[in-house]
Amino acid sequence: MFIKKLALTAVLSLAGVASAQAADEMHDFNFQEAVSRAVADGTLDGSVKFYLAGTRSGGKVIQKGLVTNKKTNGFAKSAESSCDHVLRSALIQFQNTAKAKGANAVTNIVSFYKSNETKSSTTYQCAKGMAVAGVALKGDIVKF
Repeated sequence: MFIKKLALTAVLSLAGVASAQAADEMHDFNFQEAVSRAVADGTLDGSVKFYLAGTRSGGKVIQKGLVTNKKTNGFAKSAESSCDHVLRSALIQFQNTAKAKGANAVTNIVSFYKSNETKSSTTYQCAKGMAVAGVALKGDIVKF
């Protein structure tokens, strides 16, 4: 009986480690291509422009350091498909906030997964696990 319990504990511990590692697998995808697809298919209305850190500055900053943290079901879906879907959700939140505040852009966007800031002028980061995909972004709401 003791050996069965010990074996079960070991299996459950290893399963927990594997699922934790899977949840933290980071992927980098092209940001501008994803934004363009979302505008082209009507997910985003095009009234708010999105710029990664280092690609556009200026304008009047309405709100600095706005954070969005979105998750989606990624079970049995590719990282690219799941991450594209969850990025759209994050961008919709940014778009709606910007429009509500009279702004027309979100600049200085960085990946902000688990509050770890990662800057890129071309890509965003997405965490894809066995069942969940997540994107967290931080950016400034701006009026040009």
